[in-house]
Amino acid sequence: MVLRPREQVQIDTTRLDIIAVLEDGSLGRPELTIAVDVATRSVLAAVLRPHSTKAVDAALLLAEMAVPHPARPAWPAALHLSRTEVPYERMLSLDERLEGAAARPVVVPETIVVDRGKIYLSQGFVAACETLGVSVQPAPPRRPQAKAVVERTFRAINDLFCQHVAGHTGSNPQRRGSKTAAEARWTIPQLQDFLDEWITCGWQNRPHDGLRHPVLPKTALTPNQMWAALITISGFVPVPLTGADYLELLPVRWQPITERGIRLDYRTYNHDILDPYRGSRCRGKHRRRRP
Repeated sequence: MVLRPREQVQIDTTRLDIIAVLEDGSLGRPELTIAVDVATRSVLAAVLRPHSTKAVDAALLLAEMAVPHPARPAWPAALHLSRTEVPYERMLSLDERLEGAAARPVVVPETIVVDRGKIYLSQGFVAACETLGVSVQPAPPRRPQAKAVVERTFRAINDLFCQHVAGHTGSNPQRRGSKTAAEARWTIPQLQDFLDEWITCGWQNRPHDGLRHPVLPKTALTPNQMWAALITISGFVPVPLTGADYLELLPVRWQPITERGIRLDYRTYNHDILDPYRGSRCRGKHRRRRP
């Protein structure tokens, strides 16, 4: 039994049932990675990527959970954290970043349950979790019920969000229209904005049948109401991230430093700070390779 927020968070990735317009003008189904708090059923973070999700994207999810989501200027005041049932003034005195934040939980997980995909078992993601003191628990193989909460959340997103967006593909070809590709009109950043607003407005304020208050067992609570009820018991501990912390979340790889600088993804980066390392070789166990 999970009894408090951030005690267990489930993370998974799937293809979204929407055709999006990619940067080069082509069409494709983006990948959605979400983090769901088991105790409150809150969607702590959701990241869309045009292609395969990488370990750096999964590490970004950790930062998304620990940092308050700012409310968009066009959002109504009802979607601000100050309008929820949490002890906002008391929390604001502990964390100034909550001013103007969206009505979504901000937590650093204790345990993350993931599948056995290579991005979640990669050295970069595990190192990022260790930096924040998060325990990574791989789910047993061929047992989707071990991540039942996040799997059901994916189905809810497809049923409650995707079907109302232009370019919806349906869960299978039999439910797909004949002109789905012609209806695609939204880019990945636009879909990300739509999804963030829907999570804050729709999902976090929608009664969930699996959320019941001990005093009112017949009343289904919303994720925000459950978070407000449990946070008064478990407390709120802010974890501000500095620039150095964000660098620790990034993956590490060995890269040659030439006279022109560092070349990554067809781009060359150069700076005077690289001068002492140009053409040099690494020391220690990687001494045969250039940094």
